[in-house]
Amino acid sequence: MSPLPGTDSLSFFSSGESGKPDFSHETMLHSRGKMLVAGIDEAGRGPLAGPVVAAAVIFDPQAIPDGLDDSKKLSAKARNRLFDLIAKTAQISWCAVPANKIDEVNILQATFIAMSQAVAGLPVPPHACLIDGRDVPPALRSNSQALIGGDRRCVSIAAASIVAKVVRDAMMAKAGSAFPHYGFDQNSGYGTRFHMEALERHGPCPLHRRSYAPVAQACTRHGVK
Repeated sequence: MSPLPGTDSLSFFSSGESGKPDFSHETMLHSRGKMLVAGIDEAGRGPLAGPVVAAAVIFDPQAIPDGLDDSKKLSAKARNRLFDLIAKTAQISWCAVPANKIDEVNILQATFIAMSQAVAGLPVPPHACLIDGRDVPPALRSNSQALIGGDRRCVSIAAASIVAKVVRDAMMAKAGSAFPHYGFDQNSGYGTRFHMEALERHGPCPLHRRSYAPVAQACTRHGVK
């Protein structure tokens, strides 16, 4: 189902009584003949550095791992364990859009690119997509629905949030080795006190998003373009 005229998304407003994500949204789409339903979510819209990563997950209804939840509610150990289970039981794809592209097109458009390419990378095209948040990427509007709070309500979106978070954290851990001044392996590029002090002291590195105000200000102070 495409978005209503004049809006960027459709949203569901019901939630499960358990307070945990469930498979009801996918089941509703299955009842309409849409058997391959992809959950989509992103990680990394807020950080000052690094990519934004989006993931898409299609579950077999008979092979859904226990314990799925919004990635932000899970420990790193739990996320990594669930990532392995998701990779074994589901069809998954992810895409990372780097900082320079974020600066070029803005974070919302970069997120749309990441989501669209994650869906395009799935082994089979989904019949429908459930996307966390309010907005549906233009490339996905013909068969997608936005679900506010979807990572807390829909297991496919929760799984996508875990995949995106684990992938991005791994990328930022490697970035921490390449650019050790900023503590990327600890803060994943978010503006922690340590990160802000390092940005003030050393200026930005190539992974910083120059369109974000604290980085733009640091570029000016350090004479960096």
